[in-house]
Amino acid sequence: MKLPIIKHLCNFIESNDQDYIIETLEVLENLCEFESLKEEELEVIGELISNLYGALEVQKLIKEGKDKKTALNEFMKRVLGAIDK
Repeated sequence: MKLPIIKHLCNFIESNDQDYIIETLEVLENLCEFESLKEEELEVIGELISNLYGALEVQKLIKEGKDKKTALNEFMKRVLGAIDK
């Protein structure tokens, strides 16, 4: 996950609608089922999916009343805490 990408996606959600992100996730997850994809291609798609889900999680925190910076920091702390375990 890359924080600048998640931040950019959050800006997109604010300007548009999170439905675009959800529909993109559906397409990418479906594409992962295509058997002819190479491992490197799957890794790239997986990274995109992670960032998209991250943006949705940050957006959820913002809707709960947190400002964007706090929401981004809280999300990344949660991710890093999960990696450390």
